[in-house]
Amino acid sequence: MNIRSLTRGDGVVIGAAVVLFVASFLSLVSVPECSGEFCPSSSSSPNAWDSLGLLMSVFLAGVIGAALIVLSRAMPGRKVAGLDLGQFGVAFAVFALWTAFWTLIDMSQDAGAGMILGLVATLVLAVGAVAAPLVPALKAPLMGAPRPQVAQPYGGHPGQPGPGGYGYPGAQQQPYGGQPGQQGQPGPGQQQPYGGQPQQQGPQQAQQGGQPQAQQAPAPQAQQQAGAPAADFAPFWFAVPVARPLYAEDGTPTPIAELEPGTWYLAVDQRGPGLVAQTQDGRRGVLQDTTGIQRG
Repeated sequence: MNIRSLTRGDGVVIGAAVVLFVASFLSLVSVPECSGEFCPSSSSSPNAWDSLGLLMSVFLAGVIGAALIVLSRAMPGRKVAGLDLGQFGVAFAVFALWTAFWTLIDMSQDAGAGMILGLVATLVLAVGAVAAPLVPALKAPLMGAPRPQVAQPYGGHPGQPGPGGYGYPGAQQQPYGGQPGQQGQPGPGQQQPYGGQPQQQGPQQAQQGGQPQAQQAPAPQAQQQAGAPAADFAPFWFAVPVARPLYAEDGTPTPIAELEPGTWYLAVDQRGPGLVAQTQDGRRGVLQDTTGIQRG
């Protein structure tokens, strides 16, 4: 269960459910003030727990709906009878609001604090449940996501500033094995950029080396063809052009998250044609469709 996947809309739903549960202990009808002989023997007012039908159809129905919505967000992919848990939760929330509204209209006495507060709580609950996946402000994370640690390039020095450092969008990417700010071909003893052509040996190097050695295929290319992680892969930031699913690294067909356009994600490894991406809440998975992605 990943709590960091909860959004602000889920926070609204949770808060409304707490208020609704508290309202179930308050009086449903208002008790008129009385004094002396005109005061009835019992002036106590019933609450929702004294009416089983109202308790189950309004107060507990709303709490159960909120619980289903939060569970569907924290544990995506769980379904009942082919329907997502979140869909059941939204249905419970709307049903609770519907019942509370008509119960309040049909009351013969003045509504008490429990009934009024229950109606307000179910209204907020239903609006939050319906609007949470639609309103951008409610889709923001409820808790601050941990800042992913970007791996330093080969030969780099740790502790360099983040916003202008390697891997962030807008930062100039250095070739694998090259020194920052260096242009052109590397000199003797320096490593070649990944995929570059090796320099020709001079006459003295040819005499010292004897017979020329046959060029071998780079090991990272063979690993990528076999689907294994690339040994010299350098993490980078990227964005997707359209929403795309992120699958678990163990090959499970059920998506664990969905990458959305307009958000930067960190590619931490490569699996054949796909990328191992890390979301803002720390989850890792395989992005199988990498066509059209924008590198930072």
